[in-house]
Amino acid sequence: QVQLVESGGGLVQAGGSLRLSCAASGSIGSINAMGWYRQAPGKQRELVARISSGGTTTYADFVKGRFTISRDNAKNTVYLQMNSLKPEDTAVYYCYADVTFLPTSWGQGTQVTVSS
Repeated sequence: QVQLVESGGGLVQAGGSLRLSCAASGSIGSINAMGWYRQAPGKQRELVARISSGGTTTYADFVKGRFTISRDNAKNTVYLQMNSLKPEDTAVYYCYADVTFLPTSWGQGTQVTVSS
């Protein structure tokens, strides 16, 4: 089992920045890709960004050029640096980890609210 704990959400004005962190514990040796999804009220959960165990990154079109995902394997932590935030970025952000031979692990979610 892998446990994920997110932090760093909050309220920010449009144009501002936030950095989300997600710390993994447990069977961390089995973790492959990690990343972030988000879910706004009344909408489906959508992929924001992911990073492979080797560091290859993938971004949703709506965050390219604004968000950066990174991973510190020594700290078992993945980060999401969010710049130039927009009101439409308001959502609950969930960290996830793909784990070998186990279901995907999810964090509890952290609220990001961007005011106009």
